[in-house]
Amino acid sequence: MKDPDGAAVSDSPANQPAVPVAHGRHYLYAVVAGGEPRSYRSLGIEGNDVYTITEGRVAAVVSGLAGSKIRPQRANLAAHQAVLKCLMADTTPLPMAFGTIAASPEAIRKILVRNQHAFREQLQRVAGKVEMGLRVAWDVPNIFEYFVNTHAELRLARDRLVGVRHEFTQEEKIELGRMFDRLLNEDRADHTRKVEQVLTPVCVEFKANQCRNEREVMNLACLVGRDAHEEFSAGVFAAAKLFDNNFSFDYSGPWAPHNFVELDLEQ
Repeated sequence: MKDPDGAAVSDSPANQPAVPVAHGRHYLYAVVAGGEPRSYRSLGIEGNDVYTITEGRVAAVVSGLAGSKIRPQRANLAAHQAVLKCLMADTTPLPMAFGTIAASPEAIRKILVRNQHAFREQLQRVAGKVEMGLRVAWDVPNIFEYFVNTHAELRLARDRLVGVRHEFTQEEKIELGRMFDRLLNEDRADHTRKVEQVLTPVCVEFKANQCRNEREVMNLACLVGRDAHEEFSAGVFAAAKLFDNNFSFDYSGPWAPHNFVELDLEQ
């Protein structure tokens, strides 16, 4: 299990002497429960110091930013992930989307005030938990031919057309394509239910993300307890035993709970 983009993680303690708050634009990494100030020297984007701005019972984890935009370059993505990983050493942060920028420390304080209740609700929801990812894919040379061989309905439709002539019309191709898509999605739903049933004892919540391509069966985000990594791993292996060698399982984590943070920020 690797950190995205091979992010380097500081081994600095979570609570260091306070870093002076810079003026001007700030980059937001996450929101955490309020408490002792946090600081991470030179860990942030552009090598800037990372620190907290607290308002009420929540705090924003930020660093100063020279420009008005931030590019999704490898170094920036790695710095973003490195900060989240440091936070996850002793808490569960609410991660902000990459590229979230505020005009000033005052603007950040306004965000914290206006969204105080929502932040506290979300922090309570994910407290003591982490996100694990699970991808399952069909490991076959040709996904359409695999479905032809495993679904009589599609095989009969294909053979009926082939028996008449060797070339399909555009309308026939569309008809076969629709049937294939329907069967693909039905199988995905069935397989996902089967996997979730096995993992339910160790997962607090699931979120099914969109599959990236035809071969992908499921792309699940799983919210689990911070100390439940071994149980989750065992659950994945147990679920994999329900499938044959035409399926591959790949899990990753722990990550900050990106898929389980539902915030519509008031600014």
